[in-house]
Amino acid sequence: MSKPEFVYVTYIETTPEKLWEALTVGDFTERYWFGLRISSDWEAGSPYIFTRHGAISLEGNVLVSEPCTRLVYTWIPLSPETKHERISRVTFDLEPRGKVIKLIVTHDHLDEGGETRRDISDGWPMVLASLKSFLETGHALEIDPPCAVTREAAYA
Repeated sequence: MSKPEFVYVTYIETTPEKLWEALTVGDFTERYWFGLRISSDWEAGSPYIFTRHGAISLEGNVLVSEPCTRLVYTWIPLSPETKHERISRVTFDLEPRGKVIKLIVTHDHLDEGGETRRDISDGWPMVLASLKSFLETGHALEIDPPCAVTREAAYA
């Protein structure tokens, strides 16, 4: 069976510690990820959730947690449009390159032609551009959130 994937690479002028914190602390994700707040203890096997205004919009389990280096979790969106799709996986690889961090985001195990694949193809570039701006300037980008974020929150 084919496993379609989405890969995005960016370089962010920050430290591995600050990037890790931005990926795993709800006070940070809420600022650059269109109001979505992540929560977990980040131990392998533990659950995580994304909430927006207190409603759960996305959930999954932590598969790998190597602080400042690698984070892998399952991705289970909760909208009616995506509940029939298989569970996908997101991997964040952080590679120091001098004063910048190379961030590689791989979202795989996606259903070809599925809603999740379509949504993340628009969503990840916006989220990661906002993350980069937030870490480098202190200001997240003011972009209308992708429809998937709004839809997920509506069905939570």
